[in-house]
Amino acid sequence: MSLILRAGRCVPLAAWLCATLLAVGVAAQDDTPTPVHGIAMHGEPALPVDFEHLPYADPQALKGGEITYGVQGTFDSLNQFIVQGGTTSARGLRDARFGALVFESLLERNMDEPFSLYGLLAESVRMPEERDWIEFTLNPQARFSDGEPVTVEDVIFSFEILRDKGRPHFRSRYARITAMEKTGERSVRFVFADGDDRELPLLLGLSPIFARHTIDPDTFDKSTLTPPVGSGPYLVEEVDPGSRIVYRRNPDYWAKDLPIRKGLYNFDKVGIEYFRDENTLQEAFKKGLVSILPVADPARWVTGMDFPAVEAGEVVKESFELGTPAGMYGFVFNTRRPVFANVRVRRALAMLFDFEWVNRTLYYDLYTRTGGYFDNSSLSSLGRPANALERDLLAPWIEDLPSDVVDGTWRPTQADGSGRDRKVLRAAVSALKQAGYSIDGRTMTAADGTPLAFEILVASKDQERLALAYQRALKVIGVEAAIRSVDGAQYQRRRQTFDFDMVLNIWPVSLSPGNEQRYRWGSAAADQDGSFNYAGVRDPAADAMIDAMLAARDSETFTAAVRAFDRVLISGAYVVPLFHRPDDWVARWTTIARPDTHPVFGPRFEAWWAAAGGEQAVDDAQ
Repeated sequence: MSLILRAGRCVPLAAWLCATLLAVGVAAQDDTPTPVHGIAMHGEPALPVDFEHLPYADPQALKGGEITYGVQGTFDSLNQFIVQGGTTSARGLRDARFGALVFESLLERNMDEPFSLYGLLAESVRMPEERDWIEFTLNPQARFSDGEPVTVEDVIFSFEILRDKGRPHFRSRYARITAMEKTGERSVRFVFADGDDRELPLLLGLSPIFARHTIDPDTFDKSTLTPPVGSGPYLVEEVDPGSRIVYRRNPDYWAKDLPIRKGLYNFDKVGIEYFRDENTLQEAFKKGLVSILPVADPARWVTGMDFPAVEAGEVVKESFELGTPAGMYGFVFNTRRPVFANVRVRRALAMLFDFEWVNRTLYYDLYTRTGGYFDNSSLSSLGRPANALERDLLAPWIEDLPSDVVDGTWRPTQADGSGRDRKVLRAAVSALKQAGYSIDGRTMTAADGTPLAFEILVASKDQERLALAYQRALKVIGVEAAIRSVDGAQYQRRRQTFDFDMVLNIWPVSLSPGNEQRYRWGSAAADQDGSFNYAGVRDPAADAMIDAMLAARDSETFTAAVRAFDRVLISGAYVVPLFHRPDDWVARWTTIARPDTHPVFGPRFEAWWAAAGGEQAVDDAQ
């Protein structure tokens, strides 16, 4: 047997090798990341390990009472995570507006930071600097609403079912996981091929976790109206398909005393009522049938809030300043259709939206014109020439981008507000002529005699009013835009399968845009039913800028990638940019109280509560 001299004595070689390898293993473990209470996309999370509550939550908020939200549309499913029914599922189960009433995730977001996550179902998290894996340790108290503990097996099952049968963005995202490993009784590790997508580990922390024992994998991808079992603060109490869903607070909610939950989810009952159109919804609010009313339309905000309860102080109107980018709201060109395949045609048609006339005539001059996809933030390219980092990223395509977009001077066409600005009309006709069109009589036609005509799909009176204003301007130069109004269900189905020429859409954005951009603008999503790539964008430059965003390791590189991405989308003219509000407008009955502060993302309704004696006030008003 081989021997080696160690510390003045002989030991077997095998024993020495074993001891050496063990010592190396201990050293390697010492280099691994330690468990932490929170993680951030860039830098460190703002809240300390001993934080008591979120900055916009009041831990003294009253518990009890009820709130009723109102939304326009319909629903026919309680599974929002699949293609079938994914866009016509009931609101509130896991909702950007109303909170995670039923389904929770391993980590939870602080909406007062760009992108920081803190423990919820997971009490701690480990992630190396390379971000090629992430490990979560479950909170031993985590329970589903039926009392069953949340286990590692539930977590792995949730990711596997979403990868195999979820909506396209889930399938694409989780296909990049190379291994899911149970590393302890309460810990699970996800491994990736590399750390190029630095947002992916954080997105895993935000994924919904399902109760494995309640789900049949064979039918998961089918719409259902069976109330689901989750770990969230509410249970589904009542379902009236297409009309109403009611949630009841779970008195045994496992996380009610966690800092991430203190002061949140205060109502005993949450109802969500569905209405055919905005007029009906607003009338319901006036009668006290709806507790709060977010308002997007300036006309409604200015003229629709004049009723006795406002004068009596029983309803208050409030504006909330936002600290996030404005996002994009606009008419979307479906570039899958031949009529919109030419970027020069799209640019010409975009010139014809007379924002100045629309804003003055329809919206009391309360809107601001949108130009790019990240307006009102440091991420916007408007007014900023491309710096060296951006130019390096854009190098293979920069010669194809309009020079005014690259140097930051581009802006949407500004008209004189008359609705018939001759200068703009002549410029649009000239641009269309360069694209091969000319006016034949009173019709804009292609060289083969085909009229330049398309259909605008709308689902509400407000959308129709805006489409009519655009139609009026197009008709002046011989472009025929038919307007097709359909019900909510048909509207969602046609959008989901890209069965439209033009449609209105809004893409909200945060201070930390990332993977969601793949499913809005990435080439792989262009032919995936149910994706949000309504424009059908297939642009290698856009794909490359998204990759650069996700790979950025510092704020400077990240900002450069987002601005470069903004320039690529503006150059592609995929949308007729419309407008945005500088603030969030919300009207509420004084039966509902709120904290004194709100986060940069705007008001969070899950932090609001029922005012003392509020139910009687509504009864009196009715």
